[in-house]
Amino acid sequence: MSAQDGLREVEHGITVLAPATAVHRLIAEVENWPRIFPPTVHAEQVERTGDEERIRIWATANGEPKHWTSRRTLHSDALRIDFRQEVSAPPVASMGGSWIIEPVDATTARVRLLHDYRAVDDDPEQLAWIDRAVDRNSTAELAALKANVEMVTGSEGRMLSFEDTVQMGGSAKDVYDFLNEAQLWSERLPHVASVRLGEPAPGLQTLEMDTRTKDGSTHTTCSVRVCFPHRKIVYKQSVLPALMTLHTGYWLLEENADGVAVTSQHTVAINTDNIAAVLGPDADLARARSFVRDALSGNSRATLGHAKEFAESRR
Repeated sequence: MSAQDGLREVEHGITVLAPATAVHRLIAEVENWPRIFPPTVHAEQVERTGDEERIRIWATANGEPKHWTSRRTLHSDALRIDFRQEVSAPPVASMGGSWIIEPVDATTARVRLLHDYRAVDDDPEQLAWIDRAVDRNSTAELAALKANVEMVTGSEGRMLSFEDTVQMGGSAKDVYDFLNEAQLWSERLPHVASVRLGEPAPGLQTLEMDTRTKDGSTHTTCSVRVCFPHRKIVYKQSVLPALMTLHTGYWLLEENADGVAVTSQHTVAINTDNIAAVLGPDADLARARSFVRDALSGNSRATLGHAKEFAESRR
């Protein structure tokens, strides 16, 4: 770590058991970030010209949801990606850096993550806050990058993605209102025991929910949601049930001639360490995958069914 005239420069690194080109590709494809980096809730490409692109990122920093826009330069031949926040979120005044992927051998890579940043008004307390956020996020990002790249290349089968779609006769606005107004879910959805919704910024929500299972017990989950009015709500769970190490998803609303098609999508990583404790000593990964899919799809279909009734009653 170094500092000069209020500018802080730091570096974090990790060794990954995967080819350097595979690691670079995963980092370059920003739409996959919520699946591989714990702090990232949602990321999307805004525009691209040649090797230059603008991206929007929604993520947590020290547990607080933040949103910013960055520019990236992709150096594919050099296995390097430079980034610079275009609009930083206070207390950050400016931030940039680089991903540098260095081949160790044909199946191993060294990943270096560089940051440089300033605090608003060069405030030392705010700079210390940023130091903690960068260190925590960088450490988590690199560890998750290593785990997820190695999981994908190892083909362990822990990851699964699936979706459910329901055609509804109502309007996209009414369906969106039902999904967006999660503070009312304990009144509207039988499987939701209680819910606590916060909105630190418009369209950015924190959702803590107690959900009932088939056996009558409840479990608590916490999520950060990014809401795009009347078309999409993206979420990522930060507190997960015991059988999952990752759960991201979205609600997608697509208007058509018959009303609106609403899709609930999930991407999950199974926590193999907890399979026996949750499902019994004879359970295997296939059983865990089936159990998680049935549970999540069941809740999604129930929510979609009630959203359909709500929207169609308003026609």
